[in-house]
Amino acid sequence: MAEAHQAVGFRPSLTSDGAEVELSAPVLQEIYLSGLRSWKRHLSRFWNDFLTGVFPASPLSWLFLFSAIQLAWFLQLDPSLGLMEKIKELLPDWGGQHHGLQGVLAAALFASCLWGALIFTLHVALRLLLSYHGWLLEPHGAMSSPTKTWLALVRIFSGRHPMLFSYQRSLPRQPVPSVQDTVRKYLESVRPVLSDEDFDWTAVLAQEFLRLQASLLQWYLRLKSWWASNYVSDWWEEFVYLRSRNPLMVNSNYYMMDFLYVTPTPLQAARAGNAVHALLLYRHRLNRQEITPTLLMGMRPLCSAQYEKIFNTTRIPGVRKDYIRHLHDSQHVAVFHRGRFFRVGTHSRNSLLSPRALEQQFQRILDDPSPACPHEEHLAALTAAPRGTWAQVRMSLKTQAAEALEAVEGAAFFVSLDAEPAGLTREDPAASLDAYAHALLAGRGHDRWFDKSFTLIVFSNGKLGLSVEHSWADCPISGHMWEFTLATECFQLGYSTDGHCKGHPDPTLPQPQRLQWDLPDQIHSSISLALRGAKILSENVDCHVFPFSLFGKSFIRRCHLSSDSFIQIALQLAHFRDRGQFCLTYESAMTRLFLEGRTETVRSCTREACNFVRAMEDKEKTDPQCLTLFRVAVDKHQALLKAAMSGQGVDRHLFALYVVSRFLHLQSPFLTQVHSEQWQLSTSQIPVQQMHLFDVHNYPDYVSSGGGFGPADDHGYGVSYIFMGDDMITFHISSKKSSTKTDSHRLGQHIEDALLDVASLFQAGQHFKRRFRGSGKEDSRHRCGFLSRQTGASKTSMTSTDF
Repeated sequence: MAEAHQAVGFRPSLTSDGAEVELSAPVLQEIYLSGLRSWKRHLSRFWNDFLTGVFPASPLSWLFLFSAIQLAWFLQLDPSLGLMEKIKELLPDWGGQHHGLQGVLAAALFASCLWGALIFTLHVALRLLLSYHGWLLEPHGAMSSPTKTWLALVRIFSGRHPMLFSYQRSLPRQPVPSVQDTVRKYLESVRPVLSDEDFDWTAVLAQEFLRLQASLLQWYLRLKSWWASNYVSDWWEEFVYLRSRNPLMVNSNYYMMDFLYVTPTPLQAARAGNAVHALLLYRHRLNRQEITPTLLMGMRPLCSAQYEKIFNTTRIPGVRKDYIRHLHDSQHVAVFHRGRFFRVGTHSRNSLLSPRALEQQFQRILDDPSPACPHEEHLAALTAAPRGTWAQVRMSLKTQAAEALEAVEGAAFFVSLDAEPAGLTREDPAASLDAYAHALLAGRGHDRWFDKSFTLIVFSNGKLGLSVEHSWADCPISGHMWEFTLATECFQLGYSTDGHCKGHPDPTLPQPQRLQWDLPDQIHSSISLALRGAKILSENVDCHVFPFSLFGKSFIRRCHLSSDSFIQIALQLAHFRDRGQFCLTYESAMTRLFLEGRTETVRSCTREACNFVRAMEDKEKTDPQCLTLFRVAVDKHQALLKAAMSGQGVDRHLFALYVVSRFLHLQSPFLTQVHSEQWQLSTSQIPVQQMHLFDVHNYPDYVSSGGGFGPADDHGYGVSYIFMGDDMITFHISSKKSSTKTDSHRLGQHIEDALLDVASLFQAGQHFKRRFRGSGKEDSRHRCGFLSRQTGASKTSMTSTDF
């Protein structure tokens, strides 16, 4: 998602003066520190590791084993084959009267050793099983005998009722790919977008790199992969995110939307009360590890490490490098409303406040007539400033307003009670949805604390949204939390008939605490400059969101194709029609099959996709010919996606090689060229992970409409999409208004045309184009998505305020 922009910008951060000093350390020292950080994380989670480290066994299984040994001993059987007698000989002699105690201690020690050996064997066996990725490479819908056997063994060794972190010790480490394979795949990926002359020059640089430097850099990476938990993830977090000096707003944040067609209550305070309570329930389940780990195919666990920093987390700015501050607990949220900051407690006598009590506190803030202090209203614009600037101002702010700053940075999360409404409206559905996306991504530049792990945004008409900082985790993590929040606050907590949260207010609660900022004069000019920069950046973003409802996942499934690959190839066709040329395309894929894995890049602009696009634009090509090329392109994309997920991608390996070369002060023209590339099309699918929380058949409108992010390039696009149920796809497009080459609405039209043209290649999809053309395309652009559910929304919504 937003990581594509950061990935482009990380190279200059490595060559800044401050970063160059830090990179002068020996590479072996840096590898040693990476491993040390991994071990420190394990030690800090000792108790959790104990509870989950024995999985698939349990502490009770030790008691069962000990009891069985004692019973056998009582029956004059020796299951230890003489080992317990040897253990008794090593124990102190306490006299005859304590002979029975020696036997119990010996049995306990033997049971512990046997129990530990069995657990270790289970872990090793499960790790070996989870290292198998043959199932990823098999054709869609087919399963070979080895994969069936593998699934059966995984089921046997996985145990029952796992907790969130139960599989962490059994996950394999991310492999370091062959450098020759990586370079070959890279050259294959850039061939469609380079001229013959440029490609030949790149190939020469690649061969020189393989001959002179690759083996040395690869050796250091393999050393790190043996020592640290993951050979690339900590460097990815540090150099791509934390060392970046760009503003977080637009560049390193993304947003997530509410339900598209319904709003459960029009009362802003009530919606905030239920949403905050649902989020804190999720945190409670997270702390108790009651969240079920994500399993692919219902069997293959994904890494859960990123869940740890969802709450109580802030990205603290530094002059040269930021750092992530994570607190063990926090019992308050920071709230922003009309330029004022408040501290709202979330617990009373160590129990979570009810939704109605939280609504009462938020309503008190909304009713508070006190004005904002001078410059307080725009203070948060500093978090949207370049990181070095904000770091210097924060040092002064920390001495002058330490208590207020700590209340914000130490909060569980940030809440913004916006004074304006948002969401889809009947009067102007397209413009209202675009404005909604823009408000979530950038706001007004001074009403979000962009350093917080996430900001909950509640608009005046009860619409919700989320703005998420990217460094601490990737979209599937925050998306999982957001799905739980929407389902819980709407279906489980619910609202009374008058729109308020259920329950009764608590008049004994103290008033929310107004935060006092003692802002020195020298900060005032910094706030003004930051606000000016934030407004320029915000006003330059062109957001466009449209739901496509002529077909969705069910139609693509009937065509026996991957939904994601279908959209990716259609995006290539749409972008070519928009720009008249092919470009490097960034699609984010997860590598959470491995311990502490994050993401990998799928380079979707392949030679096969380009052949299909050219055929579609060639009037002499027939539909069957285009369809054949389309299936070839889809198969190629699926192969790239599976390779990326199994740790055999291109970009993270080249990134890690580049970092090592910088530590060693080796100049590599090939790696320098690789990391100077621009991603003019950055794409991502927003996954729906918990469909069991939503009743899409009876309430089809109660599904999140996904989210979006800013463009990775000043002359490029950011495109995300989500499959809403079986028959709708919502697209989120962003670009820069300052660019004469891009237009988010124009690309949206091309995407719609491309989807219809691709669907018409299939006999089952030809009627989609006839339906759309018959509705008057020129006058109803995108309205098929906006209007098709208006009547349905009135039937299924509980308290719809949008329609």
